[in-house]
Amino acid sequence: MIKEYNTIREVAGPLMLVEEVEGAKYEELVEIELPNGEIRNGRVLEVDRDRALIQLFEGVTGVNVFQTKVRFKGKGMELDVSEDILGRIFDGQGRPIDKGPKIIPEKRLDINSAPINPYARDYPSEFIQTGFSTIDGLNTLVRGQKLPIFSGSGLPHSKMAAQIARQAKVLGKEEEFAVVFAAMGITFEEAQYFIQNFQDTGAIERTVMFVNLASDPAIERIATPRLALTAAEYLAFDKDMHVLVILTDMTNYCEALREVSAARQEVPGRRGYPGYLYTDLSTIYERAGRIRGKKGSITQIPILTMPEDDKTHPIPDLTGYITEGQIVLSRAMHRRGIYPPVDVLQSLSRLKDKGIGPGKTREDHADVFNQLFAAYARGLEARELEVILGEAALSDIDRIFYRFAENFEQRYIAQGEDEDRSIEQTLDLGWELLSALPTIELKRIRPEFIEKYLPRFKKKEESGD
Repeated sequence: MIKEYNTIREVAGPLMLVEEVEGAKYEELVEIELPNGEIRNGRVLEVDRDRALIQLFEGVTGVNVFQTKVRFKGKGMELDVSEDILGRIFDGQGRPIDKGPKIIPEKRLDINSAPINPYARDYPSEFIQTGFSTIDGLNTLVRGQKLPIFSGSGLPHSKMAAQIARQAKVLGKEEEFAVVFAAMGITFEEAQYFIQNFQDTGAIERTVMFVNLASDPAIERIATPRLALTAAEYLAFDKDMHVLVILTDMTNYCEALREVSAARQEVPGRRGYPGYLYTDLSTIYERAGRIRGKKGSITQIPILTMPEDDKTHPIPDLTGYITEGQIVLSRAMHRRGIYPPVDVLQSLSRLKDKGIGPGKTREDHADVFNQLFAAYARGLEARELEVILGEAALSDIDRIFYRFAENFEQRYIAQGEDEDRSIEQTLDLGWELLSALPTIELKRIRPEFIEKYLPRFKKKEESGD
C-alpha cells in the first residue's frame, strides 16, 4: 500500500527528512513529486520512530519543503528478471538503456539478497579458463571463487576485464556459461568501450551489462553491484548457468559509500570510510559461490584501483581479507610495455590447488607452476644482483636464470589483447621456457613428468624452433 506525505521537515545535500511517517522500512523505495509534477526517486536510509531519512537518486535541486509530496512504496528496490536479460544493457537502477524492449519479468527479485548460507555452500573445485597464462597457469580461477584484480590508475584493468568477459569458459562437458558485467562510476568513453567491445566480438549474447556512469547519482552506484549479483543469482540458481561476475571499479563503489556516510554525518573510520566498510563489502563478495544440490555457480572478479598504488589502503586491504587471493597489476611492467602487467610474485589464488590436476587441467600443472614461480623468483634475484654489482658478478647459472626471467616476462606473462591461450598452450609454453634450464635445476617437478614432457621441448630448444 502506497502512503503519501507532505511533512518534509528538512532538506540537506542529497538527504530529506520526513516526519509523521507510519511503518517506513529501511531500504524502502520512495517517490517524490515536485510542485511542477516532476517525479524523482529515493530510498529510506534510516528510520527513527516516526521520522524517515531519505536519500534522493537525482538530488534535491528544486524541492519545495511545503509543496512536495512524498510517497512510500512499501517495497525495496527490485529487479525484473527472465532469460531475456542475457544480451541486454541496463543502467544503475536496472532500467534498459540499449533501446531494446522492456523485460517481461518471470520474477521480481529484491536486490538485497542474503549471502549464501555457509552450511549450504559447496566447495569450489572446477577450473575456469580465462585465456590469460598468468591467471590460468599461475593463479588459477576456480568456479565459485572470489578473485579480485588489484590495479592502479592508468593501468589496463579495463582491457583485461573486457578480455576475460570475452574469453572465459568452463572446460569439459558442455554447460551454459554467462557473464554479468557491472561498471560503477566509469566515464562515458569507458562505457562505450565495453559496450562496443562486447557487441563487436559477439560476447554480448551471453552477457548482462549494468552501467553506472560517473555523472550518475552516488546512491545508484551503491545499488549497481547488487543489481548485477541479483541477475547472476537468478541465472545461476534458477537457470543452472555458470556465471562469471565482473565488478569494476569497486573503488568508485566505496567512494560512493563514503559520500553517503558523510551526508548522514556518521562517525568516519579509516581514511574517512564508514566503519562498516568491511561488513558492506562482505555482503557483496559473499554472494559468490556454489550451493549444494544446485548445478549453477557464481564466480566473482571484482576490480579495484588502489589509490596511490597502496595495498594497505582500506579498500584493497579489506577486500583481501574477504576474498580468496588477488591478481596484482604492476606499474613498472606496464611502463615496459608488458600486457597484461601482472606482478606474478605478489599475486595469489588461494584455491588454485583445488582446480588443477588430472581431469581438470593436466597432471603436470602443479609441478610446472611451482617450478616456473621458483625459477622466475631466482631470475629476479639475479637481475637485482646485476644492477648492484654488474654483470661480471653473476655466475654462469645466475646468467641462465637472468635470461629465463626475461623470456618469462616477454613470452609467458605478455600476450596479445586478442590472444586466447588454452590451458594446454599455457602449460606447454611453461615447459618450453623451463627446457632452457639445466635439468638438475628442475627440482620442483617430479622425475616422471620430466621424463614424459621435457624431451619434446628439449628437442625444440636444440633445433632452434
